[in-house]
Amino acid sequence: MKIVEITPSTLRGTVNIPPSKSMSHRSIFCAALSGGISNIKNVLLSEDIKATCEAMESLGAKIKYKAVDEKKEIYNLRIQGAGRMKLKNDKIDCGESGSTIRFIIPLLALLDETVTVTGRGRLISRPLDAYYDIFDQKKVYYTNKYGELPLTIKGSLSSGEYSMDGDVSSQFITGLLFALPLLKGDSKLVITTELESKPYVDMTIEMLNRFGIDIINKDYREFIIKGSQEYTSADYSVEGDFSQAAFWLTAGILGGEIYSNDLKFSSLQGDKVIVDIIKKMGGNIEKLILGYKTSRSDTNGTTVDASQCPDLVPIVSVLAALSSGMTEVVNAKRLRIKESDRLDAITQVLSTLGADIAQYTDGLVIKGRGKLKGGEVDSFNDHRIAMAAAVASIKCEEKVVIRNAQSVNKSYPKFWEDFVSLGGVINELELGE
Repeated sequence: MKIVEITPSTLRGTVNIPPSKSMSHRSIFCAALSGGISNIKNVLLSEDIKATCEAMESLGAKIKYKAVDEKKEIYNLRIQGAGRMKLKNDKIDCGESGSTIRFIIPLLALLDETVTVTGRGRLISRPLDAYYDIFDQKKVYYTNKYGELPLTIKGSLSSGEYSMDGDVSSQFITGLLFALPLLKGDSKLVITTELESKPYVDMTIEMLNRFGIDIINKDYREFIIKGSQEYTSADYSVEGDFSQAAFWLTAGILGGEIYSNDLKFSSLQGDKVIVDIIKKMGGNIEKLILGYKTSRSDTNGTTVDASQCPDLVPIVSVLAALSSGMTEVVNAKRLRIKESDRLDAITQVLSTLGADIAQYTDGLVIKGRGKLKGGEVDSFNDHRIAMAAAVASIKCEEKVVIRNAQSVNKSYPKFWEDFVSLGGVINELELGE
């Protein structure tokens, strides 16, 4: 376990935002399903992305890694796609990656072979009921351990009509959009309620198009999927990650001047809305050639609808806790089944640090104040909670101690190095497991 002790200080300078985890997952899946060679450039080999690479190698893809910046763990991947999937390993470990397991399960259900998927941490108990309902309808055999991992599948999905509620994780929809084009017949995916996290579905469809797969989106109510499609190889360079940029953009608002580079202004990433949220709260944010500059601002509370950007809630809560007035976070119930119960985790962390925050079933109410006091908190083994607590330290009067600080490895292994490069003052302590 890593413990990080942070002495409050102003952050300023320039940071190159790491590549998008969401786009990396999607591009690796598509490349691995193609019949040719794809070059996926600018990939951050976080623990989640490693899990996806290893999972797709289990389906017959071959991946070669070339270091671009070994210190930052940035690599270019040369992926020889499997074409027709060939099961090389009947046990697939998805680590703690929700994207990996939810994207791959429908693909495994195409094979008509017995395969077991496993995971670690909270992933073991994160819900997969949306798939279990489909397996029951389509008569795909599966077993699990009292509703938890490991999950064993043997059966073959058939083309036809599928239905799914719109308030489940968009990862389930993405998984089906990866798999259904490979069936011989045509399929239709019907969304029975208003779809949340639309931008993630947009990102999936854009990536599928890049790799030769056509999906017809009928106003997010129906997705029409022609059968017998084939993935074609393509080259792709992964853009910067707005969900990670959100931490540095907020850090600049809280004190200092931070340039966040390597961001694509036309990105489909839903978390790009952090720019609009900061503006709405009165923050100074300026678009430059390479990204955005944020600088010290007096911000005000607002209402944040988390339905389309759930990953922003931890860092937006930090900004709200240090803004004047009240902020409400609404439509956030899905945060309770992330790497941690994020509504509970961010409430506990910010309360400990001295914020006025309360949680309810699907949201938060935060009354801002000028300073926090500091203290010792746990990350709940959640990368976004650890990073949010680190940014909160900027406006704390005393030191902030974060337990399980190694959780950042899930998505941003070099977060602490970037934090120090911007002027952060930390003391790291490694303890036994």
